[in-house]
Amino acid sequence: MLNSNNPKGSSFKNHKISKGFNRAVSDEAVRVTVPELIRLNQTAAALSLWPPTTTRTQQSGHYFSAFKGRGMEFDEVRPYQPGDDVRHLDWRVTARTGKVHTKLFREERERPVFLWIDYRAPMFFATRGVFKSVLAARTAALLAWSSNHHNDRVGGQIFSDAIHHEFKPQRGKAQVLHFIKQLVDMQTKIVLSETDKDAAQHALARLRRVVHPGSLIFLISDFRHLNAQMELHLMQIARHNDVVMLFVYDALESQLPPSGRYRLSDGQWDTTLNTADQRLVTTYHNRFIQHQAHLQQLANQHRFLLLHCATTDDPLAKLQQSLGRSRQRHRKK
Repeated sequence: MLNSNNPKGSSFKNHKISKGFNRAVSDEAVRVTVPELIRLNQTAAALSLWPPTTTRTQQSGHYFSAFKGRGMEFDEVRPYQPGDDVRHLDWRVTARTGKVHTKLFREERERPVFLWIDYRAPMFFATRGVFKSVLAARTAALLAWSSNHHNDRVGGQIFSDAIHHEFKPQRGKAQVLHFIKQLVDMQTKIVLSETDKDAAQHALARLRRVVHPGSLIFLISDFRHLNAQMELHLMQIARHNDVVMLFVYDALESQLPPSGRYRLSDGQWDTTLNTADQRLVTTYHNRFIQHQAHLQQLANQHRFLLLHCATTDDPLAKLQQSLGRSRQRHRKK
């Protein structure tokens, strides 16, 4: 928890960040339950995953293949490249720009939805709202239920520093319920004292091997210990799939509290933080900004969609708002 010796007080609530938390903090803020995640089925019906579709068959999902080809749905126009079908030349754009352009299409096909959930020790933390792990679980449950409403197969991974659960893509309510049960059960198996800086790297490497080309992939994490090998895996995964990165963070990770001395505790160890040192405060904040900027650079470079989710955010509203903007941009292409 965070305690302030500052006589003016602090804007940060005194939240416990591990076992034995203060009872002033509700259980809902630090853990999820199966009934809670099942209830999200009702609200998930209002969530439409990007990109949208205008047609549907009984067996196929609502999304379009990431592979651009001679399908029925127009996708975009780009400069002509040797080998392009001359029947698909866009003469209007060619006349307007003075350069030959061709039309690209997306064919409708079933696409699995993969959910990659980070349960490493740093995710079991918050000073406001709910634990990052709780936000991740609720977001994942919403996405799983939404996929079920759209008759899409749901698969993915839930991993911690020491445990890794994998789900092959399957369709139906039973698959979502199994996924939810693992989201809840894994909370009780987390050992916060253990830290494996390579856990996320190993999980991404595994995802790269098992993901189906043309899938829609949601990565939910704070992306701690992001390294060159992880970025290589992300690049390879994004090459044949649509990737949405949900960056989960707490306010304290972005900005230290006002000037004062604060006691930090993880339930076992205590330490004191002095935020009167302005240089420390500035360096701390800049490190967070650099992390954000690097994630955005990766997203831009490899055509991910990057969403920022604070521990105080409503995951449904955040997904509706962010995916809705992406849908509008997709339609304008």
